[in-house]
Amino acid sequence: MKSVKVRERHPVRTDPVPPPADGILWDVVGELRFLLMLPGALTMQVAHPAVGAGVDQHSVFRTDPWGRGERSVRSVLLWVYGGEEAAAEGRRLRELHKRVQGVDARGRRYHALTPAYYAWVHATGFPSFRHCQRYLGRRPYTEAEERRLYAEWLQVGRVLGIRDRDMPQTLEEFWPYWRRMLAEEIEPTGIVRELAAVNTDIPPPPVPSRVLRGVLRAAWPLLVHGFARLRRFVTIGLMPPDARQVLGLPWTPRQERRLRRLGRTLAHVMPLLPERLRYLPYARRARAAHRARTAHRAPAVHRVAGS
Repeated sequence: MKSVKVRERHPVRTDPVPPPADGILWDVVGELRFLLMLPGALTMQVAHPAVGAGVDQHSVFRTDPWGRGERSVRSVLLWVYGGEEAAAEGRRLRELHKRVQGVDARGRRYHALTPAYYAWVHATGFPSFRHCQRYLGRRPYTEAEERRLYAEWLQVGRVLGIRDRDMPQTLEEFWPYWRRMLAEEIEPTGIVRELAAVNTDIPPPPVPSRVLRGVLRAAWPLLVHGFARLRRFVTIGLMPPDARQVLGLPWTPRQERRLRRLGRTLAHVMPLLPERLRYLPYARRARAAHRARTAHRAPAVHRVAGS
């Protein structure tokens, strides 16, 4: 009798999908105001001793700050607007972080992909979005919008490979988790103090034009102090107050008034700008492509409905 060879079936991998194109993250992540929230979120991330040690020992943010920042922004844009590329970017990041391990300032061994550490890095995004909306948006999010934003941010976590059991699944679970992390884990690490300082040891940003590069290099000694003060201002001011307090970062009533004036100005001016000036190029192209697909499908739907 002939033996019948049975082909073994392998389970088909289903990649997590990024947040929806009609959601809140598609409106805010790629807009220029989003860049102002990044320093505060990063500073909260490295306030965890293990995360801070990983960045301190393995990141090139000191030697290549502009390149490191550009790569971080590009990665975040892929999580939200990348479509099929989003999950691939999540896998790339996990592969990259497999090599990030060592000993933190408390003498504890750490690995970047330890679920609690990896989830904390992601968790800082939601309160940052929420807090920045109160200053840079025309109004705070409603409760329904906050829940929708959190659900979308959970979806981004899945894109990054974070398991549901390692992330609070509702706002009712998130805030006790947040308060516990601030009370038990977060501290003013050395790298927090470094990021929140007026550090003028920053190279000029790269520009493609040789002429502009020369002009910027010549003018940078005059510009860098103002840039460093602005970076400290938005880092501390756009950090949620409870995190700011735990980290011992000073914030005065005068600075609060200045931040509110800046926020009101941006909230009024930014919506008046055309999309090509408001959004980063990758986000702008993704939004335009989505509108084109939607417009292409609309007539077909109309014909079916009217047939």
